[in-house]
Amino acid sequence: MLCAAGGLSESAIEIVQLRASGDKVQDRPLAEIGGKALWTKELDAALLAGKIDFAVHSAKDVETIRPSEIAIAAMLAREDVRDVLVGAKSIAALRSGAVVGTSAPRRAAQLLNMRPDCRVVPIRGNVATRLAKLGAGEVDATFLAKAGLNRLGESGVGHPLDPEDWLPAPGQAAIAIECRTDDTEMRDLLSRIDHAPTHHAVLAERALLAALGGSCHSPIAVHTSYSGDSMTMRAALFSPDGAERVESSAGLAPGDCDTPRQLANALLTMAPPAIADHFSKPQVDLR
Repeated sequence: MLCAAGGLSESAIEIVQLRASGDKVQDRPLAEIGGKALWTKELDAALLAGKIDFAVHSAKDVETIRPSEIAIAAMLAREDVRDVLVGAKSIAALRSGAVVGTSAPRRAAQLLNMRPDCRVVPIRGNVATRLAKLGAGEVDATFLAKAGLNRLGESGVGHPLDPEDWLPAPGQAAIAIECRTDDTEMRDLLSRIDHAPTHHAVLAERALLAALGGSCHSPIAVHTSYSGDSMTMRAALFSPDGAERVESSAGLAPGDCDTPRQLANALLTMAPPAIADHFSKPQVDLR
């Protein structure tokens, strides 16, 4: 895409593969060992040291508050935002007392809110690893991202969950491209492959996260959809055990980050202590 947009030959771009800490540590939930920074710190260091010119991330794995020296220069068009349930046709179809593998607080809380009889156990690793654990009977079911499956050519795996009933993660299915804030030439080049509707939606979701002041332990779900030129953001907060849930929605225009902040405040006002206690003082995303 970049070569086509910038009139470059493929030889003009060198792909540098970096292994993130999140890939190295597979035996514990990310929230216990450093959260989203485990996916970005190695790439951030290489970017700031000038070893790479831009970094490609899954947007949902990029911390809400980023170093001022780094800017999100582009977002690729968003893929399918749905989660996929593997092991049963639907949440309702899970057997009574089913053991479900997930290390995502959002997925765990949302599942337990709908099916408090289920038991959640941590499970991490790539798609093949998770499916192998399912096949070995370690769990009855697990969740995967539809976007990831599509990108791997595994679109037939599992059963997609309707985002009207099962809300995805903030930033899910979007690819974020970051570069150094002061690298105007690179920012201009990357802007040529930016998908504005995705960029506006994800920035709105990040504004919601910043206003909530949540952490990797805070179960947050949000779905942003377009109708013409306007967006609708629907968000829900859960207690970690799924017993409590608050939800609200708001309409907004592209570029509006005030409405997501107001939505966050409304959610926190409604939230009982079982939810509110898992959110810290709201932060300000200076970018």
